[in-house]
Amino acid sequence: MNRKLVLEDGACFEGTGFGSASEKKVELVFNTSMVGYQEILSDPSYTYQAVVMTYPLIGNYGMAEDDYESLCPSMSGLVVREYCDEPSNFRCANTLGEIMEKYDIAGISGIDTRKLARHIRQFGSCKACITDIDKDTEAVVTELKAWQLPTDAVSKVSTKKIYQEGNLENCAYHVVAIDCGMKSNIVRDLVKRDCAVTVVPWDTTYAEIFCLHPDGLFISNGPGDPADVEQTIETIRQSIGSFPIFGICLGHQIISRAYGANTYKLKFGHRGGNHPVKNLLTGKIEVTSQNHSYAVEQESLANTPLEVTHINLLDNTIEGVQCEKDSVFCVQYHPESAPGPQDSAYLFDRFLENMKQWKEEKHNA
Repeated sequence: MNRKLVLEDGACFEGTGFGSASEKKVELVFNTSMVGYQEILSDPSYTYQAVVMTYPLIGNYGMAEDDYESLCPSMSGLVVREYCDEPSNFRCANTLGEIMEKYDIAGISGIDTRKLARHIRQFGSCKACITDIDKDTEAVVTELKAWQLPTDAVSKVSTKKIYQEGNLENCAYHVVAIDCGMKSNIVRDLVKRDCAVTVVPWDTTYAEIFCLHPDGLFISNGPGDPADVEQTIETIRQSIGSFPIFGICLGHQIISRAYGANTYKLKFGHRGGNHPVKNLLTGKIEVTSQNHSYAVEQESLANTPLEVTHINLLDNTIEGVQCEKDSVFCVQYHPESAPGPQDSAYLFDRFLENMKQWKEEKHNA
């Protein structure tokens, strides 16, 4: 099945299709991870995007039942150099192509992904289309220029109903997690730390959260522009001071905007498993897993009580902020980071310590 990838600037890459045969208009981004394509494919933060994998061989260990980050992958497309349809792994339950076909994710292989990644680095993330080889390229470019990126990504992937993980009766802490497109490993990391987690939809109000009597509030990762989820931002704005708050990725951007900071879109984002981040509180360097298009504007923090705690050593963008007085902190990267690295798992322990102190202060008040 011959297919092609057409970019909005007219660049065209021909290859072989796998997965879904649907035509897909997408935002095109790249990821530099050498492992973890299953976690990437099932990460809700990639909603409406097609990911160029810079590591050349993809699909060689198949898809394992226990490694999904969401039950219904919502990525639109995957672009690879070499696709392996005969995986070798005792845990393999399906091939990558089978899962992509099941969830209507279009794939194209045989692409010079090194050249394509350099193109994105030079010109930025862009609109693109995976389509049949015979379709007129100029017509596709015209369609892409008229097409607008959707703004409903968070509402599309967020849970539609409240559910609970862990034992609420015998847990040490009760965490309410706002699902903006949450990866499954986040909940697993909290539950294994003796937390019961009540997961709520992205547009849950402060009043509804308060009635759940949490010890802490967590805001998850997710897709798209944080400016598109003003309801969530307002919920966090009202929640500040009511209980400890921890956010990652999109949650970091939402918390920052709730305090009055601004966010902006990066040229090509940060996506990979080896981004160096400096913890300004300890001086230590963490190797981190990242997946985001937006960052917090440093100048806009001047009129807020937020303190910068982490920076990206590749481009000096902000990777973490905190407000100790309010027991609020957040990071731009993924401390749960399945399949790795594990340098930043201590952030979950910090969240637990904040909840412990808050409960003690509440008890002694």
